[in-house]
Amino acid sequence: MFWENHVVYDEWWMVFSGHGVDEKSLVTLLGKWDPLERESFRKKTPHLFTEDHERHFQRWDDDYVRLLKHEFVRFKNAVVLWSMHPWERDARLVREALKKGQNAYGVLVEVACTRSSEQLLGARKAYHSLFDHSIEEDVASHIHAIERKLLIALLSAYRYEGSKVKDDTAKSEAKVLSNAIKNAHKKPINEDDEVIRILSTRSKLHLQAVYKHYKEISGKNLDEDLDDLRFKETVQCLCIPQIYFSKVLNAALRIDVDKNTKKSLTRVIVTRAEIDMKEIQAQYHNLYGVSLPQKVEEVARGNYKDFLLNLIVRGG
Repeated sequence: MFWENHVVYDEWWMVFSGHGVDEKSLVTLLGKWDPLERESFRKKTPHLFTEDHERHFQRWDDDYVRLLKHEFVRFKNAVVLWSMHPWERDARLVREALKKGQNAYGVLVEVACTRSSEQLLGARKAYHSLFDHSIEEDVASHIHAIERKLLIALLSAYRYEGSKVKDDTAKSEAKVLSNAIKNAHKKPINEDDEVIRILSTRSKLHLQAVYKHYKEISGKNLDEDLDDLRFKETVQCLCIPQIYFSKVLNAALRIDVDKNTKKSLTRVIVTRAEIDMKEIQAQYHNLYGVSLPQKVEEVARGNYKDFLLNLIVRGG
């Protein structure tokens, strides 16, 4: 029987087994099936098709059709995102995160803390142009949880980007953070204005010095001691961005994750390709013992895979 041929079965599942779709194999495979072979395919895949016994036909499972749509558009979305002006791209990423809700607010932290001051200002200008609102007012109106104060402060920032760091001040502020974390049972970290001030106004070089001094004081990395997810993401994006991006990529490259987590693969590779992809690749290999291109080769499919690999090579 046609569909009992394990080669055919394996070929079919390889087309859809990762992120994206192997368009070339799909055309070759489906293009040569005759009507009886297509009917055999539908009947032998009950998890994809439901048999309507009354009307004598097989219909697609609606959930799987939605899944296929997500996979088919990955390449298109990556191309569109790559083609955008970086300001527009970040403005649209912020808008999308606000619409998706709390599980996507890490993208707000990412945009606020891994862009330069001019890039973040540009995203805010683009947001004005695209949506006739400011990022700050939309964050304030969409987010009502305690994390709103931190997110508005981060997205409003215009940090100093010079090379000067006052080490005594950095050491002093590391102690402030250490005390705030120790006393978080009395006053939650997300209600501490001094902590928010330090994280939202200090330069990245200054905060990296704070990060170093914190470990000298406490024996642990600052992000390891933070229980609040938004503050943890903030510290990682500001102080150890390549580790942060490597972890996001590793989560996105798993097969069994939700669609929003998978979308992080496109977002990170597209936005970092011309910024620090070489450093991210090195950190990814250091953390997971495999190269990023190799992992993408294993998991992604078709034009989507080829496009991502080209961006990685471009940046690395």
